[in-house]
Amino acid sequence: MLLGIGGAHMDRIGHIYGSYHAGASNPGRLTTTVGGGTLNALRTACLAGTGPVALISARGGDHDGAIVADTVEAAGLGDLSAVFLDRRTASYTAILDASGEQIAGLADMEIYETALPRQLRRKALREAIASANAILVDANLPVAGLEAAAGHATGPIFAIAISPTKVLRLTAIAARIDTIFMNRREMKALTSEDSDAPGLAGLAALGFNRAVVTGGAGPVLVQDAGTRHEVSPPALDAVVDVTGAGDALAGATIHSLLRDPGLALCDAVRFGIAAAQMTLRTEGPVAETLSGPEPEAIRAACTIREMQPSKEGAT
Repeated sequence: MLLGIGGAHMDRIGHIYGSYHAGASNPGRLTTTVGGGTLNALRTACLAGTGPVALISARGGDHDGAIVADTVEAAGLGDLSAVFLDRRTASYTAILDASGEQIAGLADMEIYETALPRQLRRKALREAIASANAILVDANLPVAGLEAAAGHATGPIFAIAISPTKVLRLTAIAARIDTIFMNRREMKALTSEDSDAPGLAGLAALGFNRAVVTGGAGPVLVQDAGTRHEVSPPALDAVVDVTGAGDALAGATIHSLLRDPGLALCDAVRFGIAAAQMTLRTEGPVAETLSGPEPEAIRAACTIREMQPSKEGAT
């Protein structure tokens, strides 16, 4: 079983029409979907064929919480989440420009900070974590929650960085993380480097031996123990919505690694890129499908280049 522990909440995405004007009212439309780093990645892994898949999260006893619960069930995920009747379900609000790029985001996620770590003390959840074949956590969990999950886990742990602010939490369990997924802004928050081999060397120095670092439409940086590669995606004609693309890459990459444990990380990332591009073509945080010729064509079109060590000498 793949067990995810972390975000499952409401995503409210504002799409601006035409040019964006800072400090002014901008015409556009607001869409509401269910998202969260862990939930998005689990849904993508399930869509790719991973199973069984289950979720541990926390939500309020409000209308948003009911929508999240229905989405988890519809995705075919086991739901081990806690419901707090006196709390508000977490939400994330983002504003996107006409090209689909994010201008700003607001995370209202207090329930993860206080309620979710407390749930991990329950015997049933401790046993579920210990019996899982693999664990996925995200940095919505505070350090106490991450340490609890790592302390109970017996299988590999995968992690999603979430944001430049929250990624710092993951250093507490770096030695237990099999693979960490982040973008270049998050890598810079950890290492003060936002590009190529120096940044990857900084991650290795912190204890992250395997890392996948995205950079928008640019190459994905992959550190796999002593090797480093760039995986370049094919050109994408149009972007509908960037929400969830990084989570999709994580979920599909994890699926590939669990299906074939001997697979090189950079090869697994090729399918992750295919899932991400399928998600970028979809409004919402999860692709409509990962079957058929299109994802395979994207995967096959990805190119892999081995990176040379930095002049300072990467570890």
